[in-house]
Amino acid sequence: MYFSNFFDYLSKEKNYSINTIIAYKKDLYTFQNFCFEEHNINDVSKISYSIIRSWIINLSELNLSSLSINRKISALSRYYDFLIKIEKIKDSPTKNHKRLKVQSKIIIPFSEDEVFTVMNVFEDTFEGKRDMLIIDTLYSTGIRRDELIKITLKDVFFNENLIKVHGKRNKERLVPMLPTLEKNIKDYLTFRSNIKSVKENLFLTSKGLQIGPSLVYRVVKKYFSKASTKVKKSPHVLRHSFATHLLNNGADINTIKEILGHSSLASTQIYTKIKLPKIISDYKKNHPREIKNR
Repeated sequence: MYFSNFFDYLSKEKNYSINTIIAYKKDLYTFQNFCFEEHNINDVSKISYSIIRSWIINLSELNLSSLSINRKISALSRYYDFLIKIEKIKDSPTKNHKRLKVQSKIIIPFSEDEVFTVMNVFEDTFEGKRDMLIIDTLYSTGIRRDELIKITLKDVFFNENLIKVHGKRNKERLVPMLPTLEKNIKDYLTFRSNIKSVKENLFLTSKGLQIGPSLVYRVVKKYFSKASTKVKKSPHVLRHSFATHLLNNGADINTIKEILGHSSLASTQIYTKIKLPKIISDYKKNHPREIKNR
């Protein structure tokens, strides 16, 4: 079925992240088990769309969201596209598949006051300085959690006020570094210099190891739980907050797109929805008919 070849292709040629490949493996092996248990089929490279359709129904009955199901079918589609590429099949059984409709969810960003409140509650210790820098870097640059984890000491260019970010599929970009962020990095580095480590990563644990995704999530949730009553508190909410606050303060959406590392403007335009309350407020405040009635 060429699963291993497919995973090698994703890693070496497409530069997919480890987490993405792990997710693809899980989806493909889950589908393989379904085909065998429900249809007595061993080779998933030789199936019809009706089998995939029955899997979709099964996933729906398990109460998986449309978004999750779409992701799993996307993994299948890429697998069959690979089989076409290496000339093992002629057509993909997913070629006529239509993605399930997904109701878009608007993530509510933190307010500026909530962010500023959080930035004043850290202790003057290694972990306190590191945690503050994690939140400051996420908010000041809008980078993703995995991108933050990958930052090395060599990626910080103080003279140019830039940070090199290693994005999805190993795409690199440079993001601006605010003077406040630069100061916080330098303050943190004085504490980091006392940690014994062979790692070049900017962010370390107290034992000198590279931090992981769960640590970043816990840091954001811990500190914002003290300042915000919002249900969702995560690194991704900080990314949304970065973009929303820039947009609300007049930044050009194309500038935000470049900093966030979006490949298309469509991905960035979600933040215009978050800006809607401000748009309504400005509209009522500035429309001539409203002004006349005051």
